[in-house]
Amino acid sequence: MRRGTGTVVGMPRRISTDDGRSALAAVAAAASPARTDLATAVRYLLQLLAEKAPGNSVEVRVPPFGAVQAVEGPRHTRGTPPNVVETDPATWIALATGTESWGDAVAAGRIRASGTRADLAGLLPLRP
Repeated sequence: MRRGTGTVVGMPRRISTDDGRSALAAVAAAASPARTDLATAVRYLLQLLAEKAPGNSVEVRVPPFGAVQAVEGPRHTRGTPPNVVETDPATWIALATGTESWGDAVAAGRIRASGTRADLAGLLPLRP
């Protein structure tokens, strides 16, 4: 299905490994990273999660930059998904790159997770 903009609904542009790693390096090097670098880094890491754990049972949200459905299990089709993980961009990058543990981020209240499959500790870090 196509929209008027020429994008395929449900199929976002794939971020190349070079672009993703470049954005991650820029974010790591800057005290206040550029919004475009932050957005690309978040989306790249969400893409890696979806590749590592394909499925539709958990929705991982990192507003305002992206969301992905991942992890094998029952497919969600309507309304609020039963398994949701939501966090901010800085926390997501820290979790995905291994500079912060899942348990520490949960204890600090930087992750909102609901549902029986919403614990991503076994999938992180992603090691991009």
